[in-house]
Formats: sequence, structure tokens, C-alpha cells
Amino acid sequence: MRLTPTERDRLLLFSAAELARARRARGLRLNVPEATALIADTVCEAARDGRRLAEAIEAGRTVLSAKDVLPGVVDVVTTLQVEAVFEDGTRLCVIDDPFRGEGSLGAEAPGAALPGEGVGYEPAEPVVVLPVRNTAPVPVTVTSHFHFFEANPRLAFDRAAAYGMRLAVPAGSSVRFDAGAVVEVGLLPIGGERIAVGFAGLVDGPLDAPGAREAALEKARACGYLTNFEQAERSAQSERSEQAEQSEQEES
Repeated sequence: MRLTPTERDRLLLFSAAELARARRARGLRLNVPEATALIADTVCEAARDGRRLAEAIEAGRTVLSAKDVLPGVVDVVTTLQVEAVFEDGTRLCVIDDPFRGEGSLGAEAPGAALPGEGVGYEPAEPVVVLPVRNTAPVPVTVTSHFHFFEANPRLAFDRAAAYGMRLAVPAGSSVRFDAGAVVEVGLLPIGGERIAVGFAGLVDGPLDAPGAREAALEKARACGYLTNFEQAERSAQSERSEQAEQSEQEES
């Protein structure tokens, strides 16, 4: 049986979670890898069962309590991230405070990070601000470091202006676009070597290579991506007008 790297990772996670479940059933308290695997697997299975993003994350946050793990685990496992397959695609699930602060030692925990005064720190200002309309019938969530140009094809915005950009939000967080809603987002240039591999496959290489931007835009249009906010706005207004006319005809 041939498995993709993603499928192999999923199988490894499931195996580790099954080991954690067996040890928990024997009355053993879980260590960091075991707790991490069990929480992440619970989220993935909830997604597989057809539950929504928020429901899957909540399932992960309630599967274990502080009494189920060894001392110190609560202070080490504070945030988990796992990609889960939902009915409408793969999404990154961020499980913050998976134990809801139970048994946390806070600043007294070994290796705890102590907040400073923040002197000299200034949050990065967005380089580009764009309105985004979700034309899909379901909510869409985009995570912090996703190449925004390649975000869900049913999100209508100026994709040319978003090329090579990511959301101007803290790492690991996300922005939710409710069905039919318009959300204004700030974008920052992707840093580092500026290579986009994976995502939706519109680039798969250096972002700043000659002709890469134009080729990605052409591929996006050919694949049915909405690339212009104004067109979607006019389409939405036309749809509302048609619905109003139908309602008037039905009433008359």
C-alpha cells in the first residue's frame, strides 16, 4: 500500500494516540508526547466525523484534564496545531489552552516564559489592506502564514495585490470569513527566502521569480478563483435584486 507523506504522518499520529488511550485505560497518567498525540488525534477524528472547525477544537480541549497527565504536562502543552480534513477541505486547527488552565503553575513552572516590559517592541503594520467577501455558503478560515493569494477560491478580493502576502496576525492565529460577509484584512509580505510550496499549488516555487506573479494569476483565473472584489460585489447585488423581484412577484 502506497501512502503519501501526509497519510504516513496521520497514521503515526493515530498509532501514538492509540498507545496513549491504552495507557490511560490502564490508569497511567500521560506524558507530553502521549497527551499531544491524543489531543491532536481527537481533533482529526472529530473533523472526520463531520463536525465543524470550532466543534473539533472543542473536542480536543475536553478530551483530557490535568488529572490525566503527569505533573508539569499542563504547563508544557499550552498550544497545539494539527491539520485536519473536514468536509470542505483541510484546515489548520489551533488548540489553545487544551487543559483550560487546570493545574497550571504559571510563572512558577519550569522553563516558563516571563513577560517583559515590551520596551522597543512595535507590532508590524500591514502593508496592504484589502476587503474580502466570502461568496461560499460556509465559513472559511485562513491561518496566519498561509499565502493569502492562494486562499479559498470563493474568497473574492484583489488577488494581484495579495501576491506574496500573508495575514498581519500573530503566528498560529487565523481569520474567519463568515458566509456572505465582507472582512477587511491587513497583509504583510512573506519573509525569509520567499518560497511558496504547497498551499493551493498556484505558485510552487520562488515568489519573486521572473513571471511567477503573472503565471500564478493566469492559473488562478483558469482554475476558477475569484480575483476581483468588485465583480463579486456586483454579482451579490444582482442576486439580491433578483431575490427581491421574485419576492414581489410571489406576493402579487
